[in-house]
Order: sequence, then structure tokens, then C-alpha cells
Amino acid sequence: MLLKPLWQRWHAGLQRWARRLRTHGWFPHVPLALVLAGGALKLLHTDLGRNWQRYLALLANGQFDAHPGLLPPLLIGLGQLTMALGLLMRSRLAWTMAVLLTIAAMASLLFGWHHSIPMLVYFSLLLSALLACWQRFDRSSLAASTLFAFTSVAMLIMYATLGSYYLGAEFTPHINDLVTALYYALITMSTVGYGDIVPHTPEARLFAVSVVVLGVAVFATSLTAVVAPMVTRSLQRIINHKGRTMKRKDHFVVIGNTSLAINTWRELIKRGQPVTRLLRDAPEEGELADVDVVVGDSSDIDVLRQAGAHQAKAVLAMRDDDAENAFTVLAVKELGGDARTVAAVNDARHLSRIKLVQPDVIVAPQVLGGELTAMLLTGEKVTADFVLDRVFQ
Repeated sequence: MLLKPLWQRWHAGLQRWARRLRTHGWFPHVPLALVLAGGALKLLHTDLGRNWQRYLALLANGQFDAHPGLLPPLLIGLGQLTMALGLLMRSRLAWTMAVLLTIAAMASLLFGWHHSIPMLVYFSLLLSALLACWQRFDRSSLAASTLFAFTSVAMLIMYATLGSYYLGAEFTPHINDLVTALYYALITMSTVGYGDIVPHTPEARLFAVSVVVLGVAVFATSLTAVVAPMVTRSLQRIINHKGRTMKRKDHFVVIGNTSLAINTWRELIKRGQPVTRLLRDAPEEGELADVDVVVGDSSDIDVLRQAGAHQAKAVLAMRDDDAENAFTVLAVKELGGDARTVAAVNDARHLSRIKLVQPDVIVAPQVLGGELTAMLLTGEKVTADFVLDRVFQ
């Protein structure tokens, strides 16, 4: 019984510190990206030395070092640096590739030329942190996913081609040119395996196994990352067409499922105004059967266009996350049109940041509560102008 109060106090303390540090906008994706990038630079420095950048020029000019152990850490390190950028955008594909590359880095440290116990512990902790925070990397933009998928496939092809070329003498027949190396890499990655080129040493066989495993993982992940957003949008269109649809022009777009959003929607309907509700999750069957509903991410320009935000009278961002409301206002401005933007503020500390995105109206009813209560208790005069000024800023 004592453990529960202790856990509750500890959890409440963490939440207070999180609010003070405003972690919702930068944690955990920013620290994980920095840790991943730092580990990549340290791995390159450990295996290739201080001047590891010169190997990029050698690769670009076709002048390859004869040491086959230099290729894996070079490609792994460059891949981790690339995926660190994706982690900053909370990309699901970048998180997946970061996990795979971290595992590859640990394998390189275990079986490569340089063994570093501190680095192995470092990447083990990084892998644990990535796995623990998987739910925070939930963005699957089609453009970003396509970019990182292309980068992942390109780096895998480089790894397989250059590795085959380095180990060419350990295959039968020998691989003596890059064209043959590329051919063997693609045939192995696709798991076709014609059998015309066969590895005959333990090192070459282990290399072939790594190409097959990485090929299946990268292609499956990349395909999922590119196709999943397209399938999701198709499903959203099917869901959206189930309910009542209207001509989305000169209407109001109310975003969110908070009490403020629901009450605003109801009051607009009472006044005979056309309203489209934009929700992140699909409503239950029959729950909003007579309501024009669009399901999707309110910060996605395509979803906003589907809701007719570019032809609306006003777009009201009234979700419970102030950051998402700010992103929505920016997306509406990027979309264009003459719609007025209304942003709800749930936390007084975010008010100044919401103002930076310059919505036409800021609605802050919850911000008013503490100040109004204090004024009433201390006998200060409360006027209608004061209330309007605090609620609509």
C-alpha cells in the first residue's frame, strides 16, 4: 500500500518537471537524435581515425582502401548521422532505421577490427532508449518517408556492392569489377540467388548473410513506410464518405474533440452555420452519423485541403495539445485561402509561443480561470471587457 503513494508522488513530480521544462516540444526526440549523432561520430573516429572524412573522397573517386573492415563502420556511421535528422522530425521510418543501425554498430564493435566496451555499452543504452520511446515516433509523412527510404536503400546497395568488391577474391568466381559486385549485391539482397557466384570463405559467407538480412529488413521497412501513409489516406477517405458530406465552402472547420471544440461546434450548428469536424481518430459507428467529419492529422496539408480549410470562413484549432494547435495554424497559412485562424490555448505558459504563429484569434478560456477566481476572492471588480480581453486575446 505504501508503494502506490510513493509511485504517485514520483510520477506527479516528473509531470511537474516536464511542464516546467516544456518537454512536449523536444523530448525525447531531440536528445535521442543528439545521442545517435554523437555515437555515430565516435564510431567513425574509433574505427577510421580523426580524418575519417577522407574516406568519403576515396569512395567518391573509386579509390577504395584495401582493408575490408573500414566499410561497415563508415556506412553505419553515415547512416546514423542521416537518421538522426529523421529522429528530429519524429519519423517512424527514421526510428526503425536507427534501431537497425544501432544493432549493426554493436555487431561491428563485437566482430570488427576495433573492440570498445564503453562504446558497446553506449549503443546498448541507446538501443534501450529507442525501444522505450517507440510510441513518440509516430509521424509518417509520405515525403519524409520516401526520402529516408531512398537513403536507406541507397546505403544498403553501397554496403553490399563495395563489400562484395572488397571480398572479391573470396568468391567463386572472383569479383573483380564494380559491375559484377553490383550484380551480386542486388541478386543477394533480393534473395534470388542464381548460384553463379558463391562465397567460399567464412568471412564472405557471413557477409552474404548480413546482406540478405539487411536487405529483407530495409526493403520491408521502406515499403511499409511509403505504402502505409497512402493506405491510411485511402482508409480515411472511405471512413469520411460514410458520414454525411456537404459542400465544403464558406464553412467552419472545428478541429479536436475537446469540450471547447464540441461546444463551439454545437453553437455554430444552432446558428445554422455549416461545420466540418476534423478528428484525429475515427468516431464510433453511428456516433456522428449526421455530421460532416474528416479523420486525419490536422497539421497535414492534404487533410486540411480535404476538409476544405482553404475555402472555409474560419479554421478553429481546439485540440488539447497547444503545440498541435500551433502546427495546425502554420499548416492553414501554408495552404493559403482567406480562412481566419483560431487557436485554443490550454496552458498559460504557451500563450506567448502561440502568438508567434500569428493566429487571427486566440481563445484562452482556461487561462482565465485562475486569475478570475483570485479577483473574485480578493474583491476586485470584474468587468465584461476584462473577461473578453482575457478569453479572446
